[in-house]
Amino acid sequence: MELEVSLSSGDPQLDEAVQQWLTWDQNRWTRAQVVSLVASGRLDDLRSRLCGRMSFGTAGLRAPMGAGFNRINDLTVIQSTQVSWRLQQQRSGCRLRHQRTGGERLQQSEPYAVRRLGAAAGVMITASHNPKEDNGYKVYWCNGAQIASPHDKEILRCIEEQLEPWSPLCWDEELVDRCTLRTDPLTQINSCYMDELGSLCFHRDLNSSSPLKFVHSSFHGVGHSFVQQAFQVFGFAPPIPVPEQKDPDPDFSSVRCPNPEEGESVLELSLVLAEQENAPIVLATDPDADRLAVAEKSDGCGWKVFTGNELAALLGWWMFFSWKESQPEPANTQNVYMLATTVSSKILQALARVEGFHFEETLPGFKWIGNRIHELSKSGKKVIFSFEESIGFLCGSMVLDKDGVSAAVVVAEMASYLHSRHLSLNQQLHNIYKTYGYHLSKTSYVICNDPPTVKKIFGRIRNFDGQGSYPKTCGGVSIIHIRDVTTGYDSSQPDLKSVLPMSKSSQMITFTLQNGVVATLRTSGTEPKVKYYTEFCAAPGKSDQSRLEEELCKVTSALLDDFLEPEKNNLICRFI
Repeated sequence: MELEVSLSSGDPQLDEAVQQWLTWDQNRWTRAQVVSLVASGRLDDLRSRLCGRMSFGTAGLRAPMGAGFNRINDLTVIQSTQVSWRLQQQRSGCRLRHQRTGGERLQQSEPYAVRRLGAAAGVMITASHNPKEDNGYKVYWCNGAQIASPHDKEILRCIEEQLEPWSPLCWDEELVDRCTLRTDPLTQINSCYMDELGSLCFHRDLNSSSPLKFVHSSFHGVGHSFVQQAFQVFGFAPPIPVPEQKDPDPDFSSVRCPNPEEGESVLELSLVLAEQENAPIVLATDPDADRLAVAEKSDGCGWKVFTGNELAALLGWWMFFSWKESQPEPANTQNVYMLATTVSSKILQALARVEGFHFEETLPGFKWIGNRIHELSKSGKKVIFSFEESIGFLCGSMVLDKDGVSAAVVVAEMASYLHSRHLSLNQQLHNIYKTYGYHLSKTSYVICNDPPTVKKIFGRIRNFDGQGSYPKTCGGVSIIHIRDVTTGYDSSQPDLKSVLPMSKSSQMITFTLQNGVVATLRTSGTEPKVKYYTEFCAAPGKSDQSRLEEELCKVTSALLDDFLEPEKNNLICRFI
């Protein structure tokens, strides 16, 4: 029986949104949430849920689960999916393939399957490493990469034009079980993926005899069985799983935060097990297994948890070294590329200068990397490594998204090779810095729940020394270049136009300083944060690490004090 609900709030937009929701939503739990809010007169909560809509950020749609057009729920998933399907049918000759999403899916299966099956699109429902209250929705285009502009904006526009679910069958939970034409390609896709993964293995004989032990945590997600299989492909003994975190658990019962990027504080169970098992390397994949954290036992001084930028230095070196060693003739680097997001370390750029391969930057978000790999591959270029600083890595280009499974086993092979040369990962990291120049970075954020304050911060920077004039110094150090992708300005270019695409929907300004520091301030695509990234890019031979760190800290503090401090009353928390 339908429940009669009426609301007369004096706000016609809100009243209409409530009635629309109750007309379209057939999920009894989310309908009950709206009914309860109406009955209790919680108009602000209703407006927050119903009078806005999620937009695509750096990694798709993401929001808390619950009733509302700007929450993740059955209705918003149906609305987004039917529009994605329609656009693909209009724009490509690809066949539409369906993939059942279940508890054992992982991030890399979706983009790999889209390309392998010639699908029109792929949809992944995942909250990844975010809090258990959240969920997410990622759309992959028929090239296997996440959608980027202009497709994301077109999908949102079409959602607004076609909000009503097309068919009552959308709500039939037993439809999948009754449909005899439907098959689940996971086994086939996984087998093909593992076969191709072998192309990244360069030292199988060494791997099979390696004395190193590895501990792996899948962080209550889906990575366990896939990492186990990947190790088998490379000839390793299986990594030791953290038993409390091996199986999927949506409550993330053993961690305060399901994000391995948080470091040692959330790796506690992994490190304890590694000590017990005498395993010097810990590998941790996030719940959907697209990100990878790595920790290494240090002689006499605990554990070294590598940052995303440090791991990228190691993996970039290793992938180029292995590629070069595998060439039957002297390596031709002209068609070889590495990619990184612009807020990530410039260490790959330093490698490229010395070794002769090409390096390119993209906007933040792996969707930009994936689409750029697709473009390069069409012209015969070979991308052998890509990364973003938030522990997202892609070794090779078999998947057009970050992939924690392949990254985990590649790190294991690199560690085993270095061990055979009596080197640790950390020792090799410093060897890389000595050869190509130290690249020391700081990455963190401030929280601001007041959008006008964020707008004021960036407006002030753009008019720092008068109308249309950016800052000239930071901490007493001259700023030699400024790039503002929000406005499309770049002072380093002859035409003053940014090479990176202009992105009006978010704020991002990068400062290049006279002393070699590169600093970026940007807003998060999914959270109420102003993020900052600073890096000291030293020339080869400058190895006084303590002095470099001191200089970096000085500039980082000045960046916050000079550019954010005037608005400090509206910045809830600062992390350094």
